[in-house]
Amino acid sequence: MGPQEQPAVNLDRYLILDGLFEGCQVIGFDWRYLYVNRAAERHARKTRDELLGAAMTSVYPDIEQTALFAMLRRCMETRATGHLETEFPFPGGADAWFELRAEPVPEGTFVLSLDITARRRAERAIEQQLERVRSLRAIDVAILSTTDFRFALKTVLDEATKRLGVDAAIAFLLNPGMTSLESAASIGFRSPAVNRTTIRVGEGAVGQAALRRRTVLVPNLLASDVTRLQVRPVLLDEGMRGVAAVPLIAKGQLIGVFEMACRQPLTVSDDWIGFLEALAGQAAMAIDAGKSFEDLQSAHLELALAYETTIEGWSRALDLRDQDTANHTLRVANMTVELARSAGVADADIVHLRRGALLHDIGKMAIPDAILHKREKLTDEEVAVMRQHPVHAHSLLSPIAYLRPALDIPYCHHERWDGTGYPRGLAGEAIPVAARLFAVVDVWDALRSRRPYHEEWSVEQASAELRKLAGTHLDPTVVDLFLRKVDNWE
Repeated sequence: MGPQEQPAVNLDRYLILDGLFEGCQVIGFDWRYLYVNRAAERHARKTRDELLGAAMTSVYPDIEQTALFAMLRRCMETRATGHLETEFPFPGGADAWFELRAEPVPEGTFVLSLDITARRRAERAIEQQLERVRSLRAIDVAILSTTDFRFALKTVLDEATKRLGVDAAIAFLLNPGMTSLESAASIGFRSPAVNRTTIRVGEGAVGQAALRRRTVLVPNLLASDVTRLQVRPVLLDEGMRGVAAVPLIAKGQLIGVFEMACRQPLTVSDDWIGFLEALAGQAAMAIDAGKSFEDLQSAHLELALAYETTIEGWSRALDLRDQDTANHTLRVANMTVELARSAGVADADIVHLRRGALLHDIGKMAIPDAILHKREKLTDEEVAVMRQHPVHAHSLLSPIAYLRPALDIPYCHHERWDGTGYPRGLAGEAIPVAARLFAVVDVWDALRSRRPYHEEWSVEQASAELRKLAGTHLDPTVVDLFLRKVDNWE
């Protein structure tokens, strides 16, 4: 039978798929929908009545230009299976990510779909957090490498334009005697006139940010509600359409204003504003470090806090991917820090230990949703994939120099005292101390939390289980220490 010949259709054998979590659909050789289950309705953003009997190309007029359609066409014409992860644009502007498999069937093509939008968005958020951490680190290096704050400001402005997606940025310094703001460094402007700009406090977005000490947004400089007198001509000459101004404050004192500019109307999120304000803090530190080198240690502490805030945000993004363990990451990180202090771990090492605890499951970003969220028992092959997440963590974090000392927990927290763990089968004291401490806390938290496969265990039950695991799964000395201290932490 050729690919254009439509066989007699008997779809009763597909009805067993109606209740599956994965989307299932059968598309005939004439591209008409012959069967869709309930999950496929959700994925398609259409009802069965809208889909069944309708041609895919009429339901989604632009689908023929997509990689999905190309895969389905190959399956229809050559009867070859296909696999694809793709972003699908729906009519009206919405979009979602799907993992799709195409298999030839007598009626045409069977398509299995899994909505991976949440995973992709979490990965995107993680990558954005990584880029921002790298930006903060680059700024840190610039601040530490020179006492010329204008050089450091150039780095801040460069990172700001790249990470915030704006066309230009400029830093103004306050001249207290003149109650005015004078340009000190800029990037992205075409005319050198911008570097000779002086703005009075209270004038325009920059002056208002200085006066009110808070971020000022002007999404569209040409909007009817924007006073023309408040818009600097140089911005309009440069073709700028949206600006954001944030005050630079160091040690409670206003020292300048940081302005971002776009050649299109500005659309921002709370996250965008938060990172802009973090960069403004970095710019303020650069200026303050250049003017008062003896205060550099304080500025460095603020930078460390920025790192920790970024990593905590990263860990929250990880928790969003797995609702079964929501808030688990911060709980185990805090408890591991307390246990480490009780064990006599030095404060300098505890900093890295906490980072490692916050990022202990970062490698699971590389595990497919179908395995990570599977409710049934994993197959041997799926277990092997899952056990790769410490290796993925090592690959992701080891290129970042300041996170290398935090690798012990993400890489080794599944090693076991008796050597039966993974990924390297380390045993006894060959397992890093941080990983041994974390392993006890991780098991305790899993037992004391409600999960899909068990109810919350009592303190007594969880304590008995830890004692049972001591000497095999867990370091017995750490278990003893933990059980002596846990009453104070519960």
